Amino acid sequence: MVRVIGVGNPDREDDAAGIEAVRRLAAHGHPGVEARVCRPDPDDLLTAMMGAARVIVVDAMAAGTDPGTVVRIDATAAPVPAELFRGSTHGLGVAEAVELARHLGVMPRSLVIYGIEGRNYRFGKPLSRDVSFAVEQVVDRIEHEAAEAA
Repeated sequence: MVRVIGVGNPDREDDAAGIEAVRRLAAHGHPGVEARVCRPDPDDLLTAMMGAARVIVVDAMAAGTDPGTVVRIDATAAPVPAELFRGSTHGLGVAEAVELARHLGVMPRSLVIYGIEGRNYRFGKPLSRDVSFAVEQVVDRIEHEAAEAA
């Protein structure tokens, strides 16, 4: 079983990429996936990771790459590059939350981060086309990873 945590703000366009990925995963009903939504807050992310051996986090990033770019990071092996999430609309980002978990000794056995480069972070609009397409790619990759782990 893999716990997939979608991080983001549903009211800020592409910042909802992680939440949308989890929504789509839940709709597929994959038996090896436990889907959760998390507010963009390090404490919430730490709480959502607790008790899970395998975790995948999906969040929007603002690293200056092309919108819809997907980055997969094995956070178990090395620190998450903070510069990938430097433009986060959140206070502290996923990178800082992961390093806090590592420091506190509460890291899952396996932790993967999928970052999806956003285009817009304004209030009230749906995902941009590039990001929506990238979300579907990430969902497919997560389902593949979950099937391999089963």
